[in-house]
Parts: sequence; C-alpha cells; structure tokens
Amino acid sequence: MLREDYATWLCGNHEISLTRPRIMGILNVTPDSFSDGGENVDVKKAVAYALKMLDEGADIIDVGGESTRPGHEPVDAEVELARVVPVVEGILEAAPTAIVSIDTRHASVARMCVELGASIINDVMGFRDPEMCEIAIEYPCGLIIMHWRQMTGTTSRRSVQLDSIKPARVVQSARRFTLPEEAPIMREIMGFLGDQARTLMRAGISRDRICVDPGAGFDKTTDEDVVIQRATRKLCSMGYPVLTAVSRKRFTGAISGETEAKARDAATAGIALSAIESGARILRVHNVRETADVVNSYWAVSHKDQRQGFVALGSNMGDRLDNLSKAVKLIDKIPLTCVVAVSNAYETEAAYGIKTPVANAVAEIRTELHPTVLMRELLKVEATLGREREEEHDVSVAGSESRVIDCDLCWLEGETHAGNHLTLPHPRLGERDFVLVPMEDLMHDPVRFLTHSGVTVYPPEARVGHVTAELGVLSWE
Repeated sequence: MLREDYATWLCGNHEISLTRPRIMGILNVTPDSFSDGGENVDVKKAVAYALKMLDEGADIIDVGGESTRPGHEPVDAEVELARVVPVVEGILEAAPTAIVSIDTRHASVARMCVELGASIINDVMGFRDPEMCEIAIEYPCGLIIMHWRQMTGTTSRRSVQLDSIKPARVVQSARRFTLPEEAPIMREIMGFLGDQARTLMRAGISRDRICVDPGAGFDKTTDEDVVIQRATRKLCSMGYPVLTAVSRKRFTGAISGETEAKARDAATAGIALSAIESGARILRVHNVRETADVVNSYWAVSHKDQRQGFVALGSNMGDRLDNLSKAVKLIDKIPLTCVVAVSNAYETEAAYGIKTPVANAVAEIRTELHPTVLMRELLKVEATLGREREEEHDVSVAGSESRVIDCDLCWLEGETHAGNHLTLPHPRLGERDFVLVPMEDLMHDPVRFLTHSGVTVYPPEARVGHVTAELGVLSWE
C-alpha cells in the first residue's frame, strides 16, 4: 500500500477511502426540484441517468423523492416511497456494487431503501427524529447529519459598531463589515452537528459512519453561506467527513451573477475547490462530468497521490506476445502513470465463450489518475493496437469475440467503483486463474492480498481460464 492517509467513511458494506475527494451525484426523482424537477421521474430514465453519472466519475448516487427547495410542498412518506423505491432497486440491479444514498426526512423511506441495499442515509433533519436514530442503530449504513435552521432555531446577530465616540456634526450610524460575524453562526451549526453526532455515538454508532453537512441554503442567507464555506476548515476540525452540498443553489448564483440554476455549475466547481482545499472530501453535485473534470485536474496537479494498481492483459490474435509487450509499453507512457513490473506471459484455456487459447499477463502500475480517467487511457491503448469495442460495451465483462489486446483494470488501491464502463475491483477478478497465477510473479500471496481488499477468491479448481503453460518473459522496457 502506498498511501499514508487512511481516512475512511464506513457505509454499510462499503469502506469509502477519503484520501481523495469523492463525488456524490444528485438524482432527484421529483417533479418540482429547483434545478432538474421532472427530468427523472420516469424510472428507466432515472436509472440510466444514475449509471451515466457513475461512468462520469460519481462515487455515490444520492436519490431524493422530495424537493427541499425554498417554498417546497412537503410530500408524505407513501408518495416519496413510490418515487424512490423503484429507482433504488433499478440502480442496484444494474450496478450491484454501486453506493446509493437516500436523501429523505422520513424514517419509513430510509428503512425501506436501506433494506433494499442503499448504503447511506442523508437526513436533512439531522437525525432529530428518534425513529430515524433507531434505523441508524439497526443498520450499519453511513449517516449524513445536516443542519437546517428551520429545525434548530435562529441566531441573532448585531451590526458591528466601529467607533465608540463620534465627532460632532456627523450623523450617528453603525458601520458593518461586508459579512456577518462568523463566531455565532458557526457556534450554532457546529453545536448542532456535534450534539447530534454525540447522540448517535452514545447510542452505539461508530464515529467513522458519521458525515456532517452544514446545510448550505437551508434557511441561510447568501452572506451566511459564504461565511460557512470560509469556515470549512473549522467544520473539518470536528473530526467527521464534511459534505459540501452547494450545487446550483441561490448563493452560488448570487456570488457568480448567474440567475439560471443550470448556469451555476462553474460557480459550484469553484466553491468545491475551496472546500476541498480546506479539508472537505465529499461533493454533492448535479453536473458530475464537469465537477469530475475540474476536481480530478486540480487534484492531479496539486496533490501527490500515487496508487498501486494491476492491469490484466490478454491477446488471442496475431503475434500474441508482441501484442502484450506493445500494450505494456503504451501503458508505461500514459501520463501520471508508470509500469513497475510485469509478470511472465502464460497460455490459458479459452473462457467466457472465446474459442481459442489466450496469452495473458498482468502489469503492476503506479498511477495518479482518477480510475475513470485511467480506464479511458487503457481503452486508447486497445484502440492503438487495433481493437474496436462497441460504444456502449460493458468493459468490465468479457465478451466472446477474439481480440488483439484486452486491457482490464482489475484493482486500484483505495478505489471501488460501479458503472457500465468500469467496476472496481473487477467483478470477476476472484474467479480468473489467468489473472491470479500471473499475479504470483508480482507478489508473494495474491490470494491473501485480494481477500484483504474484499475480493472473494475462488479455489484453483473452481476458477475459469486455467493456466496451461508458461510462455516466457515479456520485453517492454
């Protein structure tokens, strides 16, 4: 393991590494949300959009069935259930390892969605409902405590008087700073978040399941929201992961001058960068692709973040060993990436409907690229060597066609991912003899290594694509 920062957020069966920023994609299945109301009320369309966000770089999908925009009309739990349950089911059927969050204030909705497989409860009421706390105790899901002033009262603030003695003939008036005083605002917010977190922990809930959200835009003025964002480092000092949820909200429009919600994505990304630099690690956003491009680029040039990874290589056409060698050389040229070692090449049995034996190897890499970016680069390697994939092909599942080269990103340190174009760890890694045997050339005990990483490894007799012969050393340096 290469990383020194092992901060994690425990969410059910998922252990989310916070060594880099994580993106939570917003999926509103409501007719009246302020930014995208009505766009995803159809279940099939909503599920397809969730998968699209995963492929664009979302780590979490946050499903909401009730708008909380200013002036919203509350809906009862039955209506919300009818909206969100089919969508949660659809996402997890299409991507079983996806991390799904349910954005709700109704305990019955939270319970149902967690039972269906949601891993996070995002409670806009901050777990003030005792029944919601009972669900948090009963299930091991991740918990987001949000501050909403409507539920916690208001804070009184006064203008700041700069001069105690005023000269003659000057009209008496108070002078103000451009923003209200930080201390009372943050005492209110941090006090509530801390109290609710301690309540949960006293009930037996592990601290590393808890995330906090200061509730941007929830009965707060633009000036107050700016103060809160500037105090992100203080929120992080509480010791919980901090969620930044400012996407397209009115205060982003106020500071950017954009009146249309969908025109505020650039402003959202700018605020997100400030939050990341102050220690926030979870960004809840509408525009995943743009946010991912901004955050990944920023992170790549501002933070050293080298990770260990393994790429499985296979070829059953033409000069197979030459194909493998060329692929390794091209992988070594990917930006912010290098090849550390390569296993020997092995002849393996045909598997997954492939008709002829395959030459396989595994490359150990170091990379500082986001996994979805790295996967795109690996697909470019395949294309360079003459492989053509269908545009919507699921690259995590082997097909029956012959191939000049196959580049599968199997495992990447600290990363789990779900989507049509990338699943990490590779969903079939533990059953592939043609990957596990070459990995023995690169480490002492790959079975133990992968098992520790949460991969179920099959015994040799139960695997597919068994190694039948060693083909020798690959030339790539």
